Amino acid sequence: MPKFRYISWSEYGNLAEALGEKVRATGKRFDLVVGIARGGIPVAMVVSDHLGVKIDFVNVKSYDDVGKRSPPRILSTLTEKIEGKKILLVDDLVDQGDTIAFLKKYLQDMKPAVLETAVMFKKPWSKTEPDYYLEDVSEWIVFPFELGEINRLLVASGETPDESIPRRRGSPPA
Repeated sequence: MPKFRYISWSEYGNLAEALGEKVRATGKRFDLVVGIARGGIPVAMVVSDHLGVKIDFVNVKSYDDVGKRSPPRILSTLTEKIEGKKILLVDDLVDQGDTIAFLKKYLQDMKPAVLETAVMFKKPWSKTEPDYYLEDVSEWIVFPFELGEINRLLVASGETPDESIPRRRGSPPA
């Protein structure tokens, strides 16, 4: 099993705000933040609010199950037209970089004026370099909305879930 790094809701909020501030501090203006579903939705909402711009989402599937990659495919797409607009594509992290590279090409075909990327975490082995990120990490990041998923993965692989990690109120035991 890889080494896990658990992110609390409080830390998550601080990280999302820091990412929004990092982008804002450049002085660049964007017309639209595009969040990548699933993990990029909450951070994109915070970044969008921080920058004071509209938000839209694209739903792409890159995993068949936890830790089981599949070729990226679009499940649902934008409602906003992006031709000629300045777009910031946001996700929680970039691992190998396949999803964000796939979406950059997909969105470039819609002819935005600018297309930049922002993530909270980047893995050092990523083939794609985001324009903005907060931290290089090697650990498996566990976001606060993934605790049940990770505990189920641990149990399925014969591991014991980390009981020191607080579960959400009302969460069933792993």
